[in-house]
Amino acid sequence: MNIKQKGKKSQLEFIALMASLMSLVALSIDALLPALEQIGLSVGIQNSTDNQLLITMIFLGLGFGQLIFGPLSDSFGRKPMVYFGFIVFVLASFICVAATSIEMMVVGRILQGVGLSAPRTISIAMVRDTFSGDYMARIMSFIVVIFILVPVVAPALGKIILDLYGWKAIFYSQLFFGGFVMFWLWKRQPETLKPENKKKFTLSLFVSGTKEFLKYKQAIVFTLFSGFITGSFMVYLSASESIFREQYNLSEQFPYIFAGLAISVGFATFLNGTLVMKFGMLKLVKVSTLLFTLIPLVYISLFYGSPNPSVTVLLIFFGLQFFSLGFIFGNIRALAMQPIGHIAGIGSAINGFVSTIMAVPIATYIGSFVENTALPLFVGFLVCGVCTIILLMMLKKKKKQAVNS
Repeated sequence: MNIKQKGKKSQLEFIALMASLMSLVALSIDALLPALEQIGLSVGIQNSTDNQLLITMIFLGLGFGQLIFGPLSDSFGRKPMVYFGFIVFVLASFICVAATSIEMMVVGRILQGVGLSAPRTISIAMVRDTFSGDYMARIMSFIVVIFILVPVVAPALGKIILDLYGWKAIFYSQLFFGGFVMFWLWKRQPETLKPENKKKFTLSLFVSGTKEFLKYKQAIVFTLFSGFITGSFMVYLSASESIFREQYNLSEQFPYIFAGLAISVGFATFLNGTLVMKFGMLKLVKVSTLLFTLIPLVYISLFYGSPNPSVTVLLIFFGLQFFSLGFIFGNIRALAMQPIGHIAGIGSAINGFVSTIMAVPIATYIGSFVENTALPLFVGFLVCGVCTIILLMMLKKKKKQAVNS
């Protein structure tokens, strides 16, 4: 094997490993979707809309956990923090399995999120350690393409495990997959944080890192941008199962519907990996954000005050919405991280924390209206889309002012 082939093989393995680290989060969310009703009954949830807490609360843990593991990874290395986070995830998973009340389950899900924040945040920092610029966006796009395969298969896998062994077995399957990924990371991936880039751990590390982060308007804008986009998508994640089960009576078909829509995101993200090298991240984000905002506007104008459209029409609009989302997801994290490579760990942590802490209340508030119709979901897409367009306009204005001055 020549050097070029070896380099290509190692890069493909790196992409697959980073995608697998990220996929731990997706698996912990999406595999559980078919079991939300059964889990809700087991832990005494009375109102079915409260089942959404089983999804949104893991994001709360993800948000806060990133503030812990991001800065620590800048001091102690990427890999040790991933291992520590996984240990927290293992303990949290056993709390979920043993839960007899909604409060205990929520605590377990929050702690799962805290543990999973390590592989999620640090995998992005490892990409930033290794690549930069549009090429980093290209690598991130390919990682996300593989990552998207998990939402495609996870609900169907979760449904099979649920039917055969019950909902607790879903948590055990996540632990098995996570253990395999940790072994892979230990055996095959070198530490990406160079010794000269390690920062001495002090209590002021986070404060100094935050001050450095706030110097970069692009990082701030795309972090807020990510919060609105993640929030709108989180509503879909937490409410989609009840929409298709209660409003369309498609409980059995839900895993396949979810998979089809995930493919829409994945296809767009795959295209993004090629197009980003031709048009650049920012241009693709601008176009896809405009589409992301116009699609729900059309839906609302057609179906406001009316019953739900046919499931075919709803799926067409969801498919278009998530196609535009694929281009956004493929670029906004890379755009936020682009100017802060020298503080990749804490930068990724702040980005993830702020965007997630924004997303949780957005998703919870919008999700509370999703009872008899899917319309509130599209209203949420529209409002979040308008907010992101305003942010892009602010960034453009600041760049113009910087050029003129």
